[in-house]
Amino acid sequence: MHTTTSRRALLTATLAAAAAGATAGACSAPTDSSPAPVAPARRPASGGASASPSRPTTQPGRDHERDRRRIDELIGRMTLDQKIGQLFVMRVYGDSATHPDPADVAANRKDIGVDNAAELIAKYHVGGVMYIGWAHNIRSPHQVAGLSNGIQKAALAASVPVPVLISTDQEYGTVARVGAPATQFPGAMALGAGGSAADARTAARTAGAELAALGIRQDYAPIADVNVNPANPVIGVRSFGADPKAVARLVAAQVEGYQSAGVAATAKHFPGHGDTSVDSHVGLPRITHSRKEWERLDAPPFRAAIEAGIDSIMTAHLLFPALDPADDPATLSRPILTGVLREELGYDGVVVTDSLGMQGVRKKYGDDRVPVLALKAGVDQLLNPPKLSLAFEGVRKAVRSGELDEDRIERSLRRILELKARRGLFDDPYTSDRAVNRTVGTREHRATADRIAERTTTLITNRGGLLPLSPRRHRDLLVVGVDAAAPSGTGGPPTAVLTRALSGLGFRAEALPTGTGSSPGPSPERIEAAVAAARGRDAVIVTTYDMVAGSTQRTLVARLVATGVPVVHLALSNPYDIARLGGRGTAPGASLATYCWTDVELRAAARVIAGRATPRGKLPVAVERADDPSRELYPIGHGLTY
Repeated sequence: MHTTTSRRALLTATLAAAAAGATAGACSAPTDSSPAPVAPARRPASGGASASPSRPTTQPGRDHERDRRRIDELIGRMTLDQKIGQLFVMRVYGDSATHPDPADVAANRKDIGVDNAAELIAKYHVGGVMYIGWAHNIRSPHQVAGLSNGIQKAALAASVPVPVLISTDQEYGTVARVGAPATQFPGAMALGAGGSAADARTAARTAGAELAALGIRQDYAPIADVNVNPANPVIGVRSFGADPKAVARLVAAQVEGYQSAGVAATAKHFPGHGDTSVDSHVGLPRITHSRKEWERLDAPPFRAAIEAGIDSIMTAHLLFPALDPADDPATLSRPILTGVLREELGYDGVVVTDSLGMQGVRKKYGDDRVPVLALKAGVDQLLNPPKLSLAFEGVRKAVRSGELDEDRIERSLRRILELKARRGLFDDPYTSDRAVNRTVGTREHRATADRIAERTTTLITNRGGLLPLSPRRHRDLLVVGVDAAAPSGTGGPPTAVLTRALSGLGFRAEALPTGTGSSPGPSPERIEAAVAAARGRDAVIVTTYDMVAGSTQRTLVARLVATGVPVVHLALSNPYDIARLGGRGTAPGASLATYCWTDVELRAAARVIAGRATPRGKLPVAVERADDPSRELYPIGHGLTY
């Protein structure tokens, strides 16, 4: 962990860079749907609380008066329970809306008190369903599309038919719920290293088209957090970087990309999760930025998202005393969500909580009270409560007691229904096998992802021009190091992916994994085996994963360097690992950063190593010295080429 002084020094340096304008680099037979492009962004008025609210952008050519009449008619027919249900977004087990596997039926009965998604909708009238890998929602593209159609069929069979907004966490990189054969794109920090708003927009537009073809119409992306704390345990490479202007530019590009494909983008985590040392899944972080620091550092990406017409913004379960001195997380803070987000920033779109099952929001209040307090703060969508029956009854009781009035419920309900109308769900909520076949994981999309990934790989060091390697001079390669568990559905393990890619480029490569985790690192026995296997090779590729002080990953690299065989280091996740590999006689000959270990990024790294692609990435975060975190070893914008 870095000290507060260290974080403050980095923060000061980052703000100075921002002020100077620095940037990084840069069912029934459903019909097919072809999402129309999003309308040009409508900018909110400048100023504070008096600014005019900014409505998210909509599809051109929509009949807004017809949408308004339809929404008015629906709300007029709804019971209180139906109105409340529309505010909830819930998980459900199984790969079918009506006939999941028996084990998933049992899990649903225990967790929610229903058998399947259709019963969830009938009992609780939920307005949204979130797909999760561990809930067995995602097995194959055609299965996901069938699940989506089954959910919509159940929703439209209700007494008041309202299509469901199906969502998922598809950030790409380390967080990707929908895996191969859907196209996998580089994650946020990799795109930050590429520095191209055009690439970020293309990735989001293409990804959005694939999600829409699966029936998923809300994505909890992009990350708008500015990662100024290298010790951040929950954001890290999920962020575009540490320069707020560069992050803002890429966030806006991705909002435009997703929404042009008919998918609601979700900027997260408001008011900013980039300088935390606590994971809000397990604790309650505290942000110590001043109000002025928030304005300059955390706010710009959210302002950019709003100006780009963002459909939804996700809250953070963290304390931010400069914005609200009360001891409540931002998710439950009216001064933050209504005062800052809605009144000061002029945002009038949907506000969705982060998962209500996370400890960061459950530490102070019961699970029946958290949804009520979130609604009072200004939230619209209540995401994934740990016990839906408790949460639902808590909101109903608050309305009946007068703590919440029905008009307040209807304001959120209207925003949610307007979002569904903007994204075409009232016109055509279904997808089809044909849409899946012509969109998901196509050769063109995969080629696009490969080209973008090549522009993100960052060459940090290259002593003596070791790279690129040549099959003539470095034919016999050993690929050794950490085999971190692959993100959902992305293949792996990393050493095997690299070995296959390098073999396909003319090398004779062999994989020798040394373990699966970052701490404490490989055992002495595995280090000895790696050193023995390295001797006599033409070069060694060694992977590391989020090294910490005392990790034996450092010992592995030093011992490999000591063999005299040329060593190429590849940081699979955070780019900070190189700071722990310095020292006379222990540094690798070359070091690269990929920012994630999914197949698309590792294949791109292999092409860079082999000289088939030119390294173009630039560090989107500063790498601090391990022995003195107040000093930079490599600044934002560093990156070599050949």
